[in-house]
Amino acid sequence: MQNSPLIVTPGSPVPLGASVDEGRCNFAVFAPDTDGVTVCLYHPDTEEELATVDMVGRSGPVRHVAIEGIEEGQLYGFRVKSTHPDVTEQKLLIDPYARKLNRACHWNAQQYEGDSQFMLPKGVVALPTKAPPRKRLDKRAPRIIYEAHVKGISKLHPDVPAHLQGTYLGAAHPSILQHLKQLGVTTVQFLPLASFMPEPYITEKGLTNYWGYNPINFFAVEPRYAYQNALEECQQMVQRYHDAGLEVIVDVVFNHTAEGGDGGVVLSFKGLCPNHAYLYEQQANGKKSFFNHSGCGNSFNVANPHMLTLVLDALRHWVTVIGVDGFRFDLAASLGRDPLTFTAQAGFFRALQQDPILRDVLLVAEPWDIGLGGYQVGGFPDGWRECNDKFRDTVRAFWRGDKGLTSDLATRLMGSRDLFHKGVRPVTTSVNPLTYHDGFSLQDLVSYAEKHNAANLEENRDGHSHNLSANYGVEGFTTDAKIIALRERQKRNLFATLMLSQGTPHVLGGDELSRSKQGNNNTYCQDNELNWLGWNLNSTQQDFLDFCKDIIALRNSSFLLQQLHMADDPYYATANVAAIRWYKPDGSKKAPQDWHEMENQAFALEIRGGACDTQPTERAEHWLICVNASDDDVRFSLPMLSMNGGWTLRLDTRYARLSAQPKVCVKQLFLQAGKSIAIFTYSY
Repeated sequence: MQNSPLIVTPGSPVPLGASVDEGRCNFAVFAPDTDGVTVCLYHPDTEEELATVDMVGRSGPVRHVAIEGIEEGQLYGFRVKSTHPDVTEQKLLIDPYARKLNRACHWNAQQYEGDSQFMLPKGVVALPTKAPPRKRLDKRAPRIIYEAHVKGISKLHPDVPAHLQGTYLGAAHPSILQHLKQLGVTTVQFLPLASFMPEPYITEKGLTNYWGYNPINFFAVEPRYAYQNALEECQQMVQRYHDAGLEVIVDVVFNHTAEGGDGGVVLSFKGLCPNHAYLYEQQANGKKSFFNHSGCGNSFNVANPHMLTLVLDALRHWVTVIGVDGFRFDLAASLGRDPLTFTAQAGFFRALQQDPILRDVLLVAEPWDIGLGGYQVGGFPDGWRECNDKFRDTVRAFWRGDKGLTSDLATRLMGSRDLFHKGVRPVTTSVNPLTYHDGFSLQDLVSYAEKHNAANLEENRDGHSHNLSANYGVEGFTTDAKIIALRERQKRNLFATLMLSQGTPHVLGGDELSRSKQGNNNTYCQDNELNWLGWNLNSTQQDFLDFCKDIIALRNSSFLLQQLHMADDPYYATANVAAIRWYKPDGSKKAPQDWHEMENQAFALEIRGGACDTQPTERAEHWLICVNASDDDVRFSLPMLSMNGGWTLRLDTRYARLSAQPKVCVKQLFLQAGKSIAIFTYSY
């Protein structure tokens, strides 16, 4: 900023935020609940206050001002005059449209009291940039999603230079990209990359919000993961993933902000537009209080037109400036409340469907929140994929040995069409997780019967207790070879079921590396080895990584395993399936009553391609999947289709390594090991 007196004019109400044009910066902010707004300008190095300028322009709810001599890199924030009881001029406020923040936001009670400017990061005036054009996506095409934390994926990687470990550039290191490509995933889903502040109560315990689900701004890239320049380095990371042939989607949190509910801090929206940004309910005594559909104290009011516009602007920013390919929406049922009751026709959904940029990106919903009517699995519009907790719970329980689940497992294998109906949603709609960032890792799922969250300093009260896990004889780490072998087989069974199921497989980053979180199923506050991926593998862990690559490659080699087009599904114009048949181990076809036998833990599934179209490569596919979740070996009688043909064993989860698996061609009888899956293809 120049030392000469500032030249101030009313400026323009659009665009919102700070925009520079030939040495003149226009500031505009939606602030309907204020009696005046001041722009505070700060030194880019010391954050010393240099000047304050009243926003002399007003256009309805928008305050605005233009200042000559403001250049890129200028730091700024807002202060307001207001009669609202929670707002004073002592609180510096972050611009909701700030495209960049100068540093990370850390809670500090002493710095927050009185003038909060020493605690809060400042907005950075930045020139507009654009990401390279994205390739147009087929939103309904098959994908395999890999969930990762941008810090955790590289923090311990031995090939990443020390100064880049845990950064955006570290996450884009060639060794990590090579790993992802060799694994065979298509799409990397990063935990939140937008700026956030760890909750005060966590910070005061000496912990942090590692996952980042507590936003302070929806536009600005989080500075914690930067080596030097968060915005530029995040853009570079996304471009390197694209260059490697990988898609990038980011987890976004539009259901609440770090300002919290009653008694929460004032950082941005609470000072500028408290009566518009959040949902309130009237109590019996007449007092208003925040709705809490998120469990975090306050619910963001996406149904308000101004807040809806802000969310859409933020999403477009991440697509056009950062370059991402889509989004996973945290507690997405909150976005469909219009304003209180969820509906698939909510304004947010309609706005996305007609937006020329956002209608073509990948949209993944966590289809619930904790409010009334918040469980909405299967309730989102066409074009959305939804995280399917029923898949997770059924597969976990089935392989744990719970009885009476065969019919439900069959439904999950076929894409959960009880939830995502034929003719209405494509079979790729169901996002199938075994594990997610919140919950046990795959290694812990077979190593712990109970959660062990003492490190979170909440006396093990936090985290879900319904884990559907087992330890197979010892809680946690063991050197018992038999227990280790059984755990490894169960991991292979679980992962193979994930890859053999219709829908969109979701892989928790680190599961392929056998990462353990030591039984902690709620590591949101652990910025340490519990969350960082370990890359130095022993032979057992390397075997499992190789198995993951093999089963993913098997899925990726088959159109049928990736995406069945059924003859009775009018969503598709053609079908690629001639027959789907279910068998009992004795070779007879399953009758309706067979699905309800409580002790039934073994069955076979035949998938035969072709018949309804003229695509010979698809018609040639012919699969038989034999499943045995019981403890005992089971003799399967396989379908005999011709005198000369036979079933070739492609993969058997009893073997830790594909190289150890014998070459088997079966005419009819096959003895399948207990707790295993065998996959065959037919050769005529």
